[in-house]
Amino acid sequence: MFIDEVRIWVKAGDGGNGCVAFRREKFVPRGGPSGGDGGRGGDVEMVASSHHNTLLHFRFNPEHKAERGRHGEGSNRTGRDGAGVELPVPPGTVVYDEATGEVLHDFAHAGERFVVARGGRGGRGNQHFATPTHQAPTEHEDGKPGEERRLRLELKLLADVGLVGFPNVGKSTLISRISAAKPKIADYPFTTLVPNLGVVEAGERTYVVADIPGLIEGAHEGHGLGMQFLRHVERTRLLVHVLDVSDASGRDPVDDFHVVMRELGSFSPAMAAKRMILVASKCDAARDEETVERVRELAAEQGLEFLAISSATGQNIDRLKFAMAEAVFAQQPAPAADEGSEQESS
Repeated sequence: MFIDEVRIWVKAGDGGNGCVAFRREKFVPRGGPSGGDGGRGGDVEMVASSHHNTLLHFRFNPEHKAERGRHGEGSNRTGRDGAGVELPVPPGTVVYDEATGEVLHDFAHAGERFVVARGGRGGRGNQHFATPTHQAPTEHEDGKPGEERRLRLELKLLADVGLVGFPNVGKSTLISRISAAKPKIADYPFTTLVPNLGVVEAGERTYVVADIPGLIEGAHEGHGLGMQFLRHVERTRLLVHVLDVSDASGRDPVDDFHVVMRELGSFSPAMAAKRMILVASKCDAARDEETVERVRELAAEQGLEFLAISSATGQNIDRLKFAMAEAVFAQQPAPAADEGSEQESS
């Protein structure tokens, strides 16, 4: 199962209480207070793990609680700190505070760590309350409670290229041709029910392509599967808009283009402004060349790169792979070393 949104409850450990104790050894006159401090409660920490690609492991285990700190003991012994809890999440997970809607952290890289709930501080024992005039204190502090939160986790796939378009236009077949991904392929709408990722090699370059389940009109309002998966193309550098130009589609590809663009813009204006390649799919089944030409003219009007392909025959598949690679790597961010040198110079 592919789960990309869950709600969980986390509770950090409470701090242990301080101890009230006095030294009573036979040969220690006026032994005085010896109550130790309580231990600190354990934290709840999230870590981005490359071994996870879904939030399924939270689906049936939504509550996570760290251990509380042990209480202080006599002879000035501090209580043991509570054990923390480490929660693995896939890279691309965004953590929200459900009560306020605040974004607490966005996990962009494997290995990132973030403490979502901090353990409570341990209370002080009575040894800390002794003064020259108050040599036998019975005061102590209770441990502080650990933080408690309800969180919403949202997974946005980390892919370089997103394939978008109406259902059954050939996106799954295309990703199966250009990568090792093996999505379900059939001749009916909404065959793809979850996003599929594939790694594509173009010469010495590799990049990740996401096949997003088909969009329909009203997708940004939750129609079809759109609202559920539109978030997965937010992080992509390039969109490949796939249009079905075959005679069997029964739809106008130009109208389909405008519908999908409206849905992308309604969900997030930045998505509609992403760099895009327009692809006419299933050209082997297009007897009417006029349809392909209309899509070619649409691409020229929109200022988009255009390719006519056929996943069945392999027509222009290699050209598309290299075109995507050029577009992706043209938008690569500056190396971290350059950023560091700029900071040093400033």
